[in-house]
Amino acid sequence: MTRTALPQLLRPRALRPGDLVVVASLSGPLHAAYEADLERAVVVLERMGFRVRRAPLLEAGRHRWWSAARPTEIAEEFNCLLRDPEVRAIIAHDGGQTALGYLDLIDFDAITADPKPILGYSDISLLHLVLYARTGLVGFHTDLATPGFGGHWQRVPAARRAELTHLYSTLLTSTEPIGALPTTPGWECWRPGRAEGRLLGGVINRVVLAQATPYALPLEWFDGAVLFWEETGGHASYVWSYLHVLRHCGILDRISGMVVGIPEAIDGLGSSGASPTLREIVLDVLGDRDVPVLGNVEFGHAGPNLPMPVGIRVALDAQGRALSVLEPAVRSHALTGPVD
Repeated sequence: MTRTALPQLLRPRALRPGDLVVVASLSGPLHAAYEADLERAVVVLERMGFRVRRAPLLEAGRHRWWSAARPTEIAEEFNCLLRDPEVRAIIAHDGGQTALGYLDLIDFDAITADPKPILGYSDISLLHLVLYARTGLVGFHTDLATPGFGGHWQRVPAARRAELTHLYSTLLTSTEPIGALPTTPGWECWRPGRAEGRLLGGVINRVVLAQATPYALPLEWFDGAVLFWEETGGHASYVWSYLHVLRHCGILDRISGMVVGIPEAIDGLGSSGASPTLREIVLDVLGDRDVPVLGNVEFGHAGPNLPMPVGIRVALDAQGRALSVLEPAVRSHALTGPVD
């Protein structure tokens, strides 16, 4: 795989009932107050038909500063999970601020030899981009275990939980595409148009940080891509600045479409002239670029998350408020190696 040509997709093997999934602390620690949420997350995964195990670092009260452990310890545990043939998927318990500390310690060869779904968002979106850049691995930008399956999922109506369960199960176990994501009334067309391309993105501050490392995606990989992003915390001006970074490095000139998540706890957003809306910020930075934009889509910190598989082709119709996943994220057990 060259550094400029689009990578062959490395699809994990489809999960089967009874397969082992491991919940791991890939970034932040487990606080004792959220132990019950984690237990509920395990129940959700078991109802999907999987066996569930906690990784050793996922222990309430264990931490080092803002992390579950030292970056070297997290990398060691992560690599052990990647190398363990019994482990068929790894789900991050939460996000955090640690993935940047161990990117250079990841066993990329283990991922290529036995690709597995790695699920999560927030800080985990950095891992998705880096692993895609280095190996072509499909990134499973989905809910985290504790704040997602054990938190947000518990606070929505049963019909929505059933809808999400079906989506996630299909994403992980079926070699058929999940198709059109379920639309809600909150989706907004910020700029009309249609686009089709590989889905790339994550929390926007991590997209920017990834591009500042040796693990950055080559700019050519953004040609025709559909960029999805969201943000939490900070100030509206930070989002404006991040988008300008993407403009300066040429990404906004290459993408074919954009999907924006629901903003979460961002100061300085409003509906008056003194405080711009997120839509106004996006369109201000895009300028006259003819890029369709779909806004307020349910992925990221506002949760619960619709799955956004990194590297998979999607079709976007902003005016029609539609986003469809066109390819499967996993492969048949009969296939081996990267798949176009």
